[in-house]
Amino acid sequence: MESKFKSLSVFEFQSKFPDIQSCSKYLAELKWKDGYKCPICSNLKYCKGIKEFDRQCTKCCHLESPTAGTLFHKVKFSLQKAFWIVYFISTNKKGMASTELSRKLQLRQKTCWLFKQKVMQAMESSNIHPLLGQVELGLFDVGYLNKTSGSKKNEKNKILLAIEKKSKGISRMYGCHLKNLKQNVLNNFVKNKVDQEATLTTHDDLLNHKIGIKKAKSNIIKFNKINRATNGLKSWFAGIHGNVKYIQYYINEYCYRYNRHLMKGEIFDDLLTRMVKHEPRPYFDIVNYAPTS
Repeated sequence: MESKFKSLSVFEFQSKFPDIQSCSKYLAELKWKDGYKCPICSNLKYCKGIKEFDRQCTKCCHLESPTAGTLFHKVKFSLQKAFWIVYFISTNKKGMASTELSRKLQLRQKTCWLFKQKVMQAMESSNIHPLLGQVELGLFDVGYLNKTSGSKKNEKNKILLAIEKKSKGISRMYGCHLKNLKQNVLNNFVKNKVDQEATLTTHDDLLNHKIGIKKAKSNIIKFNKINRATNGLKSWFAGIHGNVKYIQYYINEYCYRYNRHLMKGEIFDDLLTRMVKHEPRPYFDIVNYAPTS
């Protein structure tokens, strides 16, 4: 299998993935790089399947394609265009809206939107790299226009953001869309995203009361780094996506991209790997999404 694609230009991408076959071959190499194992009977031996890169178990005859069991499972359009969507989302500094993807790839906007939700789900934190050292928490609102029952209503989504401070900047961050402000919800977020030895601070009286963490001195409130982080996320929502409903996916994308700002050239390869390892996600689940805290 080829080395990771560092700083992959458009020309290099077109050269590496000129057709559907090259995309299928890469997915097969990525999916079975540690060896084949039948998902039905756990047999380790296989033979060639119906299509070029399919594999068939020699024991139970289970046939498996490179896209089966991944987020590319049953993709309704060209696999090459699916690769293009991953490429555009991962290599553009601020991501790309589904309307722009639709224009570039000549696909329906809803088709691009649905597949992009899958890509963003692969960006979800694995919770194996908690924030360390000095960590600051902030709670803020992001508005959206709720179009239901023939009427339009301005709603607000509450977002909890945690940042890892480093020198004069921010090294990493995680965020969560909150359905409510119950103490167990807030504590679960801190437990999953923040190291137990980290020092937590907040400028928010509600968070201080709910979680019982240190409250920073009032004379540095207007200069704190969490304000910079929340304003950046708000600006990204307004500038790139405008009005979003399934907000946790977009928080995943923003944090994923920010946490890898020092490894931008490897994001495309990392994202493909995550999508192959991730279990399939039916479109029905996406359109009936209910955010979890």
